[in-house]
Amino acid sequence: MAVPSPTTPPAFLDWSWKEFEPYYAELNARPLTPTTVGPWLSDWSDVSRRVAEMRERRYVAMTTNTADAEAERRYRQFFDEIFPASEAAEQRLKARLLASGLQPEGFAVPLRNLRAEADLFREANLPLLSDEKKLGNEFDKLIGAQTVQWEGAELTIVQLTARLNESDRATREALWRAARSRQLADREALNDLWQRFFKLRRQIAANTGKASYRDYAWQFRLRFDYTPENCLEFHSAIESVVVPAAERLLDRRRQQLGLDRLRPWDLSDGWWGRPVDPPGLAPLRPFTTPAELTARTAAVFRRVHPQLGAYFDEMVVNGLLDLDNRKHKAPGGYCTSFDYSRQPFIFTNAVGVHEDVQTMLHEGGHAFHVFETRNLPYYPQLTVGLEFAEVASMAMEL
Repeated sequence: MAVPSPTTPPAFLDWSWKEFEPYYAELNARPLTPTTVGPWLSDWSDVSRRVAEMRERRYVAMTTNTADAEAERRYRQFFDEIFPASEAAEQRLKARLLASGLQPEGFAVPLRNLRAEADLFREANLPLLSDEKKLGNEFDKLIGAQTVQWEGAELTIVQLTARLNESDRATREALWRAARSRQLADREALNDLWQRFFKLRRQIAANTGKASYRDYAWQFRLRFDYTPENCLEFHSAIESVVVPAAERLLDRRRQQLGLDRLRPWDLSDGWWGRPVDPPGLAPLRPFTTPAELTARTAAVFRRVHPQLGAYFDEMVVNGLLDLDNRKHKAPGGYCTSFDYSRQPFIFTNAVGVHEDVQTMLHEGGHAFHVFETRNLPYYPQLTVGLEFAEVASMAMEL
């Protein structure tokens, strides 16, 4: 089938497993030889891209409005019906390729990744992995529904926290306490959710024979080049070098603010952000609307390179951005990809602060990674560890 135009919703988004199943069955039955492996991988990639795009489009619909019952139903339906069957089918194809000993040109790293994924696969984990995704949906619903009445208006926690760079310290403290009080109202529900995550993830790891969830996650996240012990060494280096430097910077700002000590409401996001500006400096307001953020970000990307500007323009034209914060929107920011359509999608919770600009540049880097890799012939070539995935985003941000 031809890849659809960006403005045409792919027909397979409403498929059931019965419509996907024949593709996998035919691939599993087809002879696999040095001359057939290329077309076989291409056709496998085609169906894998469809399943992945269905998953991500349903995720986007659910996170952009956590109160949308139909979007939630479709998201859960995917993980109840499509995910377990497709994962089992994918495992059979991975096993066939690995057993064949065939290695197409440029496929050494994808084969390494497939080998690690196949090694972790357990039929018993399929419903557990589905449940893990649905627990994430519960978290998003809880956070997305948190609002506070402030000066006669209903504000989300993000909108409230964005005002923590106000010059008046008493106002900042009141804002901080209002936000934290609302969050604490969900403490019992969040604690219960954490315990359910913990129990579920321990079982997932145990089913694979791993000693801990960290051991499982290490392989699941395709971390081949460093160990947990390396991370602990890095933690120690940060503690001994970076923390004292950060403390000096914070103390310098404390003195500029004329305070005995910094409190959470003296930091831009109420927890670990940069300290607020000294008296006499108005709070930084880099933009006021999502449209202005989009236009200014586009100008930045064009100045960096015309091709990056063209990529971003493509996203704007095709409605591949959801930037503003609102009630019932999942927290955070992300860039995902619609792999069959070969396009990225950026999700943020922008409220007009400096950190929103950083987030847009960061997620833009991820989007450019999607654009630059969309012509790779085989779907497994798109799989990279988080460490490499963050190279484009952090480089763009910096």
